[in-house]
Amino acid sequence: MRIRLCARARGRYKGDMSLVIARDLHLAFGPKVLLQGASFSIGPRDRVGLVGANGTGKSTLLRILAGQVHPDSGTLSFRRGTRIGYLPQDLVAAPEGTLLESVLAAVPGRERIEEQLAATQQALAAATTEEEQLELSTKLTDLHHELEHFEEHYGRHRAERILEGLGFDRSRFHQPAAALSGGWRMRAALAALLLQDPDLLLLDEPTNHLDIPTLAWFDAFLRKSRKALVLICHDRDFLNRQIDRVISLELEGLRCYAGNYDRYRELRAEEAAVLEARARKIEAQRAHLQSFVDRFRAKKDKAKQAQSRLKQIEKLEKVQILQERETIHLRFPEVPRSGREVLRAEGLRKAFGDHVVYDGASFRVDRGQRIAVVAPNGAGKTTLLKMIAGELHPDAGAIEFGQNVILGYYAQHHADMLDPSKTIFEFAREMAPARSDQEIRSVLGALMFGEDEIDKRIGVLSGGERARVALARLLLRPANLLVMDEPTNHLDLDSTERLLRALQEFDGTLLFVSHNRAFINGLATHVWEVKDRTIDVHHGNLDDWLARQQPMNVDAERFEPRQTRMLSPKERRRLEAEERQRRSALTRPIKEEIARLEARIQELEAKVAEHERQLADPALYEDFARAKEISDAHRVGKEELEALYAQWEDAQERLAAAEAQFATG
Repeated sequence: MRIRLCARARGRYKGDMSLVIARDLHLAFGPKVLLQGASFSIGPRDRVGLVGANGTGKSTLLRILAGQVHPDSGTLSFRRGTRIGYLPQDLVAAPEGTLLESVLAAVPGRERIEEQLAATQQALAAATTEEEQLELSTKLTDLHHELEHFEEHYGRHRAERILEGLGFDRSRFHQPAAALSGGWRMRAALAALLLQDPDLLLLDEPTNHLDIPTLAWFDAFLRKSRKALVLICHDRDFLNRQIDRVISLELEGLRCYAGNYDRYRELRAEEAAVLEARARKIEAQRAHLQSFVDRFRAKKDKAKQAQSRLKQIEKLEKVQILQERETIHLRFPEVPRSGREVLRAEGLRKAFGDHVVYDGASFRVDRGQRIAVVAPNGAGKTTLLKMIAGELHPDAGAIEFGQNVILGYYAQHHADMLDPSKTIFEFAREMAPARSDQEIRSVLGALMFGEDEIDKRIGVLSGGERARVALARLLLRPANLLVMDEPTNHLDLDSTERLLRALQEFDGTLLFVSHNRAFINGLATHVWEVKDRTIDVHHGNLDDWLARQQPMNVDAERFEPRQTRMLSPKERRRLEAEERQRRSALTRPIKEEIARLEARIQELEAKVAEHERQLADPALYEDFARAKEISDAHRVGKEELEALYAQWEDAQERLAAAEAQFATG
């Protein structure tokens, strides 16, 4: 198995010492090998996307970095004093105290400072000599400065800002944290991590429980951070904006690539093409040599030459072609055509106790529409889908389906509520008793459940595997109206994109909720905003909807007031082209400056590394003049690198600020 050492991303931070260095990590669970000889390092400014198919060990590798799992062999070294923050996909323990108290408790130290302040004030009051009073006064001043610093970086006001950014209403700050639902509990844990501001932030699918407005805030918050980050995320757009480096878990081992996720895919494809071309060339050489051997090996006058060709064949390079992991192959079956009007609701009302979710909501769905439902968490997105699917009944009003409508409903809780005692095949057989065994096996195979997997009990499956089992229901029971609640949760990036393409080809009607911005933009023809206990209908995808949320007075040339007519597709394309031109004019010079700096940094890093190699040779010091020359050059190179690193970071901040001017989310 080929393993490549993942070096630090060049020019990404000051200094030479990595936060983390992993060498030759091995980890296996029974016969399943997750890591074999994996080596990599993470620098103080690295922004790493950890990618790979479900089950390849992404979450396990994060847990190794967090110290929760120990590899079978290999070493993991951390820079002294490195603080690590880890957010898993699922939380087990409920936080103690109120919401605000639980977040503030994530950063210990306040009580120690306050105790020292009280003790010093008491000692100062009892001091009898001028010298003792002066010493205690100085200490008291230092402690006040320390408390002010603590308050500024880890205090109540910053904690409240983070909680508000993550969507918490101030009225909930003093409610018991243990009473929070699972999604809000994850947000509280995320708030605690962001308040800690660790040197290395490990995030495992942090966007799963964030609605679109909160996701926009979290996106901006993370992009402002200058700390190291390792991120697992199935939202392609979010991942691309956050990372500048990829660590991927491939069939040939752990690999590293510079750039964001899209660049990783490009580099991976280029690498595969080069290897395939080399393999074809070598195979042609092999065939040519073998042809000579086959023709002349039996002839005495050519036997020596034939033997020489055989030796040449043995010496030919053995090229290892990149192997891609299997992923799902979704294709929704053809479905009966529904009537033009698929769904209609009039005067819907739904309340839970005193909490009114909908009051007088009315809407209509036409055949072929693809509708994304957006709103802050708790506004009623899932409630709406459950009422349409018949899992909840409205308190007033009615929902009516059109002619020949066949409903298919997918919700995340369906995956969580599957009977754990049944096998995958048994579940599928119950879903489609009229289907043949071969048809069922074919559908399960498309979802990556081969003959060896279909007899597994559902109780032993991972979250991603359960999600695929739940998706099988929609493939086995064709529907022309799909209602889907967070269908990409627990799916890896490749599976998410396969699902996106399958839904794009689906010839029915789609109503869905998702926090994945790329997924919504790739599907939606309409956006329904749950607002003021009703539904506000918008044409276009998520980016179109976000653009219309801009204040009316931001830019009179770029935005029309909300009360005016809807932009035509031609007008929208013109405005988007103008925006791209403005963005390019602002960011191109900075990007060119960054490219020049990175080229010079790469050149200098090579020189400094060569100087360090020479200085490590004891024989060099036999020539004092030469040793001093190399030592001086090494020092000058290091000083220039420090300056270049600072310039690079400044340019990156200017680029981020420039791009933020055009960000819609």
